[in-house]
Amino acid sequence: MDSVVLSRRGLLRRAAGASALGTLAVLGADLRPTAARAQALRIRGSKTYPSVCPYCAVGCDTVVHTVDGRIVNVEGDVRSPINRGTLCPKGAAIYQLHVNPNRVTDVLYRRPGGTSWETLDLETAMDMVAERVKKARDETFVERTEDGKTLMQSLGIYSLGGATMDNEWNHLQQKLMRGLGVVAIENQARI
Repeated sequence: MDSVVLSRRGLLRRAAGASALGTLAVLGADLRPTAARAQALRIRGSKTYPSVCPYCAVGCDTVVHTVDGRIVNVEGDVRSPINRGTLCPKGAAIYQLHVNPNRVTDVLYRRPGGTSWETLDLETAMDMVAERVKKARDETFVERTEDGKTLMQSLGIYSLGGATMDNEWNHLQQKLMRGLGVVAIENQARI
C-alpha cells in the first residue's frame, strides 16, 4: 500500500478542518450540503408517486415528487431491492428529461434535400410513417424462396425498440414487426 506523504502545513490544515467540523456538529449545526437542504425544502409538502427509470432494462425504482401537478424532484426509491435508492448518471438526470426548456415537444421534419426543419402535426407525421412502412414492406416482402420454402419476411425494415418504453410497449412493437414480416428486431436496452 502506498504511503501518503503529508507536509506539516497539510497536517495542520486537516487537523483544523476536522476540529471545526467536530465543533459545529457538537453545537447542532446542520452539516448537510446546501443542495441537499434545498432539495429537502423543495419536496416538503409534495405528493410522491412510485415510478420506474425509463433508461434501460434494469428497471430501477424511483420516487417522483410533485407540487401542484408539477414535477419538482425525481430520486431513487430506497425501498427498492433493485437499486436501493441509487441511480446511475442517466437515471439521476430523469428530472431534466421532464423540465428541460430545450426539450423538443413538436414533430420536426426536414424534407429530402431540405436545409431547415418544419413543424408537422402529429397526425400528418404518423400518416407519413405508415405510408413509408407500407411502401418498404410491399417492395421488399418475400413470401417464398425460388424452391418454394415459405419465408414471409421483409428485409427492408429494421426495428429498434427503446429502453424508455415499458415491457408491454416493446412486446406490442415486436409483435407488430413480426406480423409485418420484419426479421431484424432489436432493442436498445440490450445493446
